[in-house]
Amino acid sequence: MKYILFLIIQFFLVTSNIAAVKDSMILYKPNNLNIQYTGRIDFTNPLLPKFWQPGVQIAFNFSGDSCGIILQDEILWGKNHNYIEVVLDDVAIRIKLKSSRDTLWFTNSNKLDTHTLVVYKNTEANIGYLEFAGLLTKKLVTPSPKPNRKIEFIGNSITCGTGSDESVFPCGKGEWYDQHNAYLSYGSIVAKKLNAQFHLSSVSGIGLMHSCCNMKIILPEVFDKINMSNGKVNWDFNLYQPDIVSICIGQNDGIQDSSIFINNYLSFLKKLRTVYPNAYFILITSPMADYDLEKNMTNNNNNVVRILNKIGEQKIASYSFSKQYNAGCDGHPSLAQHALIADELTNFINKQLNWIN
Repeated sequence: MKYILFLIIQFFLVTSNIAAVKDSMILYKPNNLNIQYTGRIDFTNPLLPKFWQPGVQIAFNFSGDSCGIILQDEILWGKNHNYIEVVLDDVAIRIKLKSSRDTLWFTNSNKLDTHTLVVYKNTEANIGYLEFAGLLTKKLVTPSPKPNRKIEFIGNSITCGTGSDESVFPCGKGEWYDQHNAYLSYGSIVAKKLNAQFHLSSVSGIGLMHSCCNMKIILPEVFDKINMSNGKVNWDFNLYQPDIVSICIGQNDGIQDSSIFINNYLSFLKKLRTVYPNAYFILITSPMADYDLEKNMTNNNNNVVRILNKIGEQKIASYSFSKQYNAGCDGHPSLAQHALIADELTNFINKQLNWIN
């Protein structure tokens, strides 16, 4: 059954009794133990947690029919506005923030005693940070337990969900981030299919040894940061130990000398194994790669796996996608293709690890 979701943004109120509703609400601060967080988040100020990466989630359960969430947007470069996805009782709405501080109100017409609301950051670190300043509702209740399984998706713009969503602006219109949708990216979909938590450790344009677009960082230099777009704020790997790490890298490197690329990949995987001693690594090709690059990436990934197998590394595999997915903006996968990519990767994970729900 579909429920009606109403969005009310501060200063653009559409109900006459919102003041009375707000007066009956309690302000819950971000350090309340009934608020769940998933993703790389800077808790230096526990009353104003800050996050950059796509797919970061804030979740809570509440009683009553309404709640408000308070978010602060960096507005990077004085113009960037982050998108979020808000999912209330399994009904999702994609929202572009409008100002440096937004209070977003939500209500649901169903008569459930308890409601679940999850906020996802849809745009990536390059668009700027968000800060969570608290929520307003009648009563927070004990949250639902998180899934036991954990997956981390390492990658570039594809993993971010860049260029996939034309629901508001078609390709070539609006700003370059208007088509971002981390919530419906392949990583998020795989996690939902496998009932797993997920992190998207990804940055548009990044490469293993060569990044595009005049970027001065590469993946091994920033992977240990909360903000992977500029390598700031150290991340504590003890906070999230994934069962699976999916790595989609190489699109921005292009075709490099294979021996050099493989040596760089082996070095990065050695670093990963240090922080993730028990994870299963899956090296995947770029879904948007053309024939020549896909062939090169497949050979490189397979050779990396063979080399590591010979020295006793068994928790590793490679996967090459069945075809090119490039129907979105600037040759990226579209939303429909992200779902197909997720199907392929989910089936492979089930085959390798028997992760059947």
